[in-house]
Amino acid sequence: MESESDINSHLAARLRGLRAQNGLTLDELSERTGVSRSMISLIERGESSPTAVILNRLAAGLGVSLASLFAEAGRAEASPLVRHADQRVWRDPESGYLRRALSPPGHPSSIELAEVILPPGARVAYDSGPRTARIGQQVWVLEGEVEVTTGRDSHRLAAGDCLCMGIDRPNMFHNPADQPARYLVALAATSLRPWPGERPVPD
Repeated sequence: MESESDINSHLAARLRGLRAQNGLTLDELSERTGVSRSMISLIERGESSPTAVILNRLAAGLGVSLASLFAEAGRAEASPLVRHADQRVWRDPESGYLRRALSPPGHPSSIELAEVILPPGARVAYDSGPRTARIGQQVWVLEGEVEVTTGRDSHRLAAGDCLCMGIDRPNMFHNPADQPARYLVALAATSLRPWPGERPVPD
């Protein structure tokens, strides 16, 4: 398993690469995301352990999913298989939630899978807005309970329940129980059709 410093180094390189790919300066990315220029600079130098909330804001500003920050850049020669021992695991320093990247790193795919373990009582709120690409997300609870609030809708999910949701709106995950909750997150690019209750964006 990678150390915290190894994961911070990966995030640093990934964020620098995506920012360069988007042609953004530190100031421009800061303005887009509400994350301070100094914080972005620390993260890009591998000198800070960012929270899930900050990473999600940066991902939104770069037009990608949070999961993609933990992935490798796509490579045609990348292996389609990743063993359990080689999957990248990251712990959010604020909420303590554990995220395991399940998808083979760097292998071209339209789907990203991650396993999340949310500690008892933990709460993670994402406030990001629209991304340049529509990204759909499904959450399948494997163990425990998770309260998910997406926009103005709230759902209490038990083991076996699966929720389809967008990531371009405020979302919150909360474990109301006294036992850890474990769930699978699947993300994929979708069509530009509006989500239920959302008005189409005019051309």
